[in-house]
Amino acid sequence: MLVRCCGVVRLGVVRLGVVRIGAVGVRRAARRRRHRALTALRLLVPLLVLVAGLVASSAMAVPSVMAAPSAMAATGVTCAVPDQRLTELSGLVADGARWWAIADGGRVSRAISLDPGGCATTGERSAPIDPVDVEDVGIGPDGALWLADIGDNTGERDTVAAIVLPSAGPARLHRFAYPDGPHDAEALVVADDGVPLIVTKTVGAAGIYRPDGAPGAGTTPLRRVGQIVLPESTTPGGPLGSAGSRTITGAGLSPAGAAGPGRVVAVRTYTDAWLFRLPSGATASGLVEALAGPPVQVALPDEAQGEAVALTADGTLVSGGEARGGRPATIRTVPGAVGEAVAPDAPVAAQPDAPPGPSTPAALPAIIGAGTVAVLLCGLAVAMTLHARRRR
Repeated sequence: MLVRCCGVVRLGVVRLGVVRIGAVGVRRAARRRRHRALTALRLLVPLLVLVAGLVASSAMAVPSVMAAPSAMAATGVTCAVPDQRLTELSGLVADGARWWAIADGGRVSRAISLDPGGCATTGERSAPIDPVDVEDVGIGPDGALWLADIGDNTGERDTVAAIVLPSAGPARLHRFAYPDGPHDAEALVVADDGVPLIVTKTVGAAGIYRPDGAPGAGTTPLRRVGQIVLPESTTPGGPLGSAGSRTITGAGLSPAGAAGPGRVVAVRTYTDAWLFRLPSGATASGLVEALAGPPVQVALPDEAQGEAVALTADGTLVSGGEARGGRPATIRTVPGAVGEAVAPDAPVAAQPDAPPGPSTPAALPAIIGAGTVAVLLCGLAVAMTLHARRRR
């Protein structure tokens, strides 16, 4: 009995020792797993630091996007527009010793004349026609003003319109329909033969459309006759960042019989004006040909929302922008812009063969790759830590 008892006791002691040894082993194994996890983390930290350094150096090494060569730039404000009806100044055209200006919105078709000496209001032309979204103004060879009711931010309009305000007589309303669905547009110019051209607001390849026939009382179909792909620009300003430098918001044409070395047709974006020479005259066909050529850049920096452009008889470029941030609508001028644009050594910039893509840093793929590696390493570290905790 004693032997058995002792045997049981001894056996119990042995079993207790086994249990104790097993518990110690579990704790040691858990410590080893935690040690391995901490060691992995210590190895990962320098790797993460290295990746962060590569990302930072890649970002610092991003080359700047080269702007198109620019010979000219607008500087200070010529005048602030006091007329509150023009706080959303959207279009300008020069007419002798005055400027005609139009604003976005409103329930009346109206153009307001301004004195170039100080932007004071000197008169108006209007008609009781309720427009949808007037965005630009052009002037025909007979002096009639063409209000471009062509805005379509939501892409829902079946037709767009031009409201013609002659110097005398009743207004005329012409409706147009695109052949390829609705387009938003903010630029219109009237050629010397009286044909209007509309340039869409598409970022990249902006379409050029003309009426397919003489505008009448009904709806006239439009025909796409060309496109404009503007060079990239690094001029600051506007509400859309880099995309705004390729978004056409207005157009203008040097007046017929303009003094000086020649005439140009201009389109503008939120940041720049682009002047195109007229190798074949200023008929509608001549303008389409000109707009396919290489333009000359005129930088219009730091305009909050520049949408208006005009050209005067003496070759001055006139730029206008909406009121923003407590500042009134303003007008700036670039004297001699046309003369410099038509000079033999003018710094023209070829239009790209395809629309430029969104402006992204050249090192973006490297940055994305380094970021992906960092995320994977962090995920591995977290997974190892969680695994170690589960095995405790």
